Amino acid sequence: MRTQPPVRPEPRTRTLTAAPSLVPLLARGALFSPFKRPRPDAPVPATRLVLPGVRIDLAHLAAYERACGFPTGADALPVTYPHVLAFPLAMRIMAARAFPLPLLGLVHTSVEITRREGATATQEYELEVTVEKSAPHRRGTEATVLTGARAHGRLVWESRSTYLARHRTPDGTETGAGAGNRNETGARDRSEHHEPPPYAPLPSPGGSEPLPAVAEWHLAPDVGRRYGAVSGDRNPIHLHPLTARLFGFPRAIAHGMWTVARCLAEYGPRQAVDVRAEFRAPVLLPGTVTYAERGPSFELRSGDRVHLRGDVRPHA
Repeated sequence: MRTQPPVRPEPRTRTLTAAPSLVPLLARGALFSPFKRPRPDAPVPATRLVLPGVRIDLAHLAAYERACGFPTGADALPVTYPHVLAFPLAMRIMAARAFPLPLLGLVHTSVEITRREGATATQEYELEVTVEKSAPHRRGTEATVLTGARAHGRLVWESRSTYLARHRTPDGTETGAGAGNRNETGARDRSEHHEPPPYAPLPSPGGSEPLPAVAEWHLAPDVGRRYGAVSGDRNPIHLHPLTARLFGFPRAIAHGMWTVARCLAEYGPRQAVDVRAEFRAPVLLPGTVTYAERGPSFELRSGDRVHLRGDVRPHA
């Protein structure tokens, strides 16, 4: 019998006075993770966190731009930057006891971003984060997290991220620590064996013909540490080979959101856009990757292995 997603009540709004501190949230999430047993019918927190009065720290913005390859000094925010601003709010929800999926081993499988006109570095923003739903997935349970940024009461930026907790499904498929090779967040990844990714993939641009290479990047060992410093995401798998090996990686790996940001920086500035990106395989550090692009489509690959695939389209 197919499990139906739980009915989600209307979320209660909770307004914060300051951004939560990430260190205790990461510790709390790690503490609760071993006791969580994810299942698709588990309710998600009916909470909408709101943080008003957010001003951009221009020095922090410039550091983020340098870490990701964006030009510095533009008034328009990089399309991925509000994700960093709202990351502490998302962590507050996902590290809580009420969030049904364990924070450790959670896989960021995809992100969709809409940037409307008017998202600038000099405005004041109201950030909001809520968990939209959890849903059954053939490899476990997936949760969808919604993030928004408002200026003068108008929604100027929003995103939808999906996160997968792998576990045994009703058909008996084992999707946890015993399956495949490890992906970005410590769960196993079968992509190098050419199996389907754990989400509905973007269609391969041009069918079987690969996108034309545009640039080759030689990634330094400290890419994860530099991005962690500006994003607040100091997951040990990104910081050092020794800590990455604790989660089954031979070396540290790049943050998924850094790979998206770096690709979009190369793609070029756009004002009002819709972005989709799917994380397919980890990027080991140090390493060499190829950025490829044609029309609205882009990808990051090494050899025949695709790490990231996405597209950018004008927002209607």
